[in-house]
Amino acid sequence: MEKYFGESVPKLGFGLMRLPKDPAGKIDIEHTKKMVDLFMEAGLTYFDTAYVYDGGESEKAAKAALVDRYPRESYTLATKLCAWMGANDEKSAKQQFYTSLERTGAGYFDYYLLHALQAGNYKTYDRYHIWDFVKEQKEKGLIKHWGFSFHATPEILDEILSAHPDAEFVQLQLNYADWENPDVTSRRNYEVARKHGKSIVVMEPVKGGALAAPPKEVQAIFDAADKSASYASWAIRYAASLEGIITVLSGMSNIDQMKDNLSYMKNFKPLDAEEQTAIRKAQEAINGIKSIPCTACHYCTDGCPKHIPIPEIFATRNKQLIWGKLDEGFAEYKASVENAGSASDCIACGQCERACPQQLKAINYLKDCASVFDKK
Repeated sequence: MEKYFGESVPKLGFGLMRLPKDPAGKIDIEHTKKMVDLFMEAGLTYFDTAYVYDGGESEKAAKAALVDRYPRESYTLATKLCAWMGANDEKSAKQQFYTSLERTGAGYFDYYLLHALQAGNYKTYDRYHIWDFVKEQKEKGLIKHWGFSFHATPEILDEILSAHPDAEFVQLQLNYADWENPDVTSRRNYEVARKHGKSIVVMEPVKGGALAAPPKEVQAIFDAADKSASYASWAIRYAASLEGIITVLSGMSNIDQMKDNLSYMKNFKPLDAEEQTAIRKAQEAINGIKSIPCTACHYCTDGCPKHIPIPEIFATRNKQLIWGKLDEGFAEYKASVENAGSASDCIACGQCERACPQQLKAINYLKDCASVFDKK
């Protein structure tokens, strides 16, 4: 008998948000098929997508690379309904569910989530009666388990779980870098979810790929502890070692990333005491580095009236802040804004901050970037 819901689920999930692209910028289905095959051959089963990922192409890729090629009972598929993106009323929000069924051809979803609940949008799911809607689909057998992904404060999470105690799980951003980050509140959100007895699916364990190549101070700590371990392995195993975890999603973009993750997650072992000590040292080192904690989800860019490539600009600034690569930062900034808005084009409309799952003060960060990159 399981101690908690999802205990027996393999602790690595395949996140389909950052799939490999071909030269034309489309999802490379053949490359994705090879990654799916490696994942399945390792005995792993959890796949995660969403209605809004890649404009719907992620769900279509799930059909082509997974659903059309494997028996339905051999894997589990999660997707999400976003009532605040890609929808403008109750009907269009609910239609996302049926569109996802059609795109994936899965017949039903093993895990279904209300997508990216945060301070500015979570009441939309009440207004559109989405909570009742997903429970109706579960009664019909079209959903096996349902929950929600969350990007806000522990107070709001407590409010939501108190109002909807029948939610079976929560998807949270948990990683060692954000554990005490006041903008993300990973630890406190984790504690609220566990207080309510909820199991957790982990997203952004590698912080949008940033922890696969952490600052040199962190690299030195991990190299001293285990030179053979990849930096990403520390991040994913840290999240998977927490109590009450269903699985840890990794948004793998190529076969090398898949092989690396499988090397330590196929037969997952929680971090031991010495490894936990290395993590604490890494956390202390990261807390001393000034940087922009953007995960490059790009939720901020779709509605930007000035078409500013915000995550790319933040990445170029971080190259300077974290790595001290001033000239490379300038060069990459120039390339990223060549056919788009610049940091100084920001009109402070606030659209990006309302959309940001990390609750970043993006306007202030853009002002900083403009002061550095757009000097006259």
